[in-house]
Amino acid sequence: MAASFKLAVAVTWALVLATTACQGLDVGYYKKTCPRVEHIVRDEVKKFVYKNAGMGAGLIRMLFHDCFVQGCDGSVLLDPTPANPQPEKLSPPNFPSLRGFEVIDVAKDAVEKACPGVVSCADIVAFAARDAAYFLSRFNVKIDMPAGRLDGRVSNASEALDNLPPPVFNVTDLIASFAAKGLGVEDMVVLSGAHTVGRSHCSSFVPDRLAVPSDINAGFANFLRRRCPANPAPANDPTVNQDIVTPNALDNQYYKNVLAHKVLFTSDAALLTTPATAKMVGDNANIPGWWEDKFKKAFVKMSQIEVKTRNQGEIRKYCRAVNTK
Repeated sequence: MAASFKLAVAVTWALVLATTACQGLDVGYYKKTCPRVEHIVRDEVKKFVYKNAGMGAGLIRMLFHDCFVQGCDGSVLLDPTPANPQPEKLSPPNFPSLRGFEVIDVAKDAVEKACPGVVSCADIVAFAARDAAYFLSRFNVKIDMPAGRLDGRVSNASEALDNLPPPVFNVTDLIASFAAKGLGVEDMVVLSGAHTVGRSHCSSFVPDRLAVPSDINAGFANFLRRRCPANPAPANDPTVNQDIVTPNALDNQYYKNVLAHKVLFTSDAALLTTPATAKMVGDNANIPGWWEDKFKKAFVKMSQIEVKTRNQGEIRKYCRAVNTK
């Protein structure tokens, strides 16, 4: 095992041990103040996901992109204002690819009608991502999602660039990025499995993955070349499914694709570059139910990153704007 890998693992566990397990969150947090909230959010998510599975993939990705920047506080939802013209949602990792904002708007509106001023947008994002995983997994990924997050008031595009791991990261970079958020090596490998749903713009992997030589499967590379321009530009940047085998199912097919060298990103292929992460890929690919069980735990762990509670945040009236005094 390389020295850099050992160091990254050590850093990971030090941070994990230093991270509070529950961050003040509780399953059933709204059972007295808004008892139907989780049903309300699930009903709205179901409508969108059953019309367009890609919307579910967007909601799962939204939670990840929210939590890695300023913690899980709904900061990714904030629209630009004259005082803050460049919030997170306009940062390159999020714009124009991040989807699902309208789902959160509809869910928040329905929740506000039932329980005004009680439920945070950050919790709605967490519930919506949880529900998207449930529907896309054909009910195999059933997560007990704790709640009690408050909404943040800060949102900067530059912080998204600084905190979200790009698709060109190698395994050491990935481990360090996740460790900085209190997530372990296995959490990183398990959460990468969310790439089994959703689509990616060609610009996210061309020319990095289609260069010669490359570890990518030759047939898969030719398939991608037929669908992507050699030099993607904003006016010509098509999307392709991240998983061409079961594109609309949250399952363990991603790991089979990694083993077959049929994945889009350098960061996906990087999981085979150390013995430890390669074994995790093999286990997730080959042991029935293994990945789903680990994904549930890692997903909840991610949803607790640097949450705001007590006087650290607010409950927004509208998810796209901070409250006015």
